[in-house]
Amino acid sequence: MKVILLENVRKVGSIGEIIDVKRGFARNFLIAQKKALFASKENIKEVEKIKNDLNKKDLEKKNDAKSINEKINDKEYILKKLVTENRELYGSVKPTEISKIIRENDKIEINPSMIQPVKEINSIGTFKVFLSLHPEIQSQINIKILPKEENQ
Repeated sequence: MKVILLENVRKVGSIGEIIDVKRGFARNFLIAQKKALFASKENIKEVEKIKNDLNKKDLEKKNDAKSINEKINDKEYILKKLVTENRELYGSVKPTEISKIIRENDKIEINPSMIQPVKEINSIGTFKVFLSLHPEIQSQINIKILPKEENQ
């Protein structure tokens, strides 16, 4: 299925580009998230008209991502969780928890879908987490897990 991208999508393409993708990916992700339009003649003409506006919006998003990156890159966040006797967590730390701790500490809204832990966080220790702030900007933070009962 041919679609026109309305924003830069990592590993897919850039604004205004007409690409051929699988129908499900187009319908369920790109078009549903308003990242693309079906590539009809009318839509192609429309996108050509608004391409400058889309580039400006993308530049604003990129600048926002840069400022967030400067504030949180390589920062360490501490999370206290209940642990078992063999120092493993009851369940794992999810992206929503990481998003919440960033919001509480730095007053920065990070969508949980932007958060990509390198490996599952299910024990005590320090873990690297990547944040995909923009298709061109990635940030890295460290999440330090401490046992809850020892630090009360």
